[in-house]
Amino acid sequence: MNKFSTILGTFIVLFFAACEGPQGPPGFDGLDGLDGQDGLDGIQGQVVEVEGVNFGYDFDANLFSTLITFSDVTNFEVFESDAVLVYRHDGLIDLNDGSTADAWTQIPQNYFLEGGTIQYVFAHTFVDLELFIDGNFDLSNLSTDFTDNQLFRIVFIPSEFAQSPDFDASNIESVMSKLHIDEEEVIQMDIQ
Repeated sequence: MNKFSTILGTFIVLFFAACEGPQGPPGFDGLDGLDGQDGLDGIQGQVVEVEGVNFGYDFDANLFSTLITFSDVTNFEVFESDAVLVYRHDGLIDLNDGSTADAWTQIPQNYFLEGGTIQYVFAHTFVDLELFIDGNFDLSNLSTDFTDNQLFRIVFIPSEFAQSPDFDASNIESVMSKLHIDEEEVIQMDIQ
């Protein structure tokens, strides 16, 4: 019986070893991907600071608007699934140590004025971003402090980051930290 098992085992090994056919043709070479930043895989996001943004008034709609085309301010590829966040510069604030820091507020942002309320809002595609100043009163005489030479930061975020439970979009420093983007890596663009 032992001799039979040995012969049967040898036959099975030889049978399966003989089932190998000729090698097929080689496959196509893959494309090289982009190198990651700071040891991370792929591009994680980008922050673009856009200075000199001026809004135009639309009399019929009673609102101000401006269009920013992404290809004019960055070469970062934006996908439909990516999140786009916008922050408006509110000015400088004094810190306890005597220094100053930039104050950024996420849009939408409301201002309660003597005549009524205005709100900065935006809409975007994967190609461009339109910023609006909407209000509940006649905006034709709105101060140029709100409409001319504005400073915004646009943050492009891959969808997997925007969906994480610990992602705090209201704080630009938190967003930049999560994306591993330092202040020196913010792309600055003046569109005047």
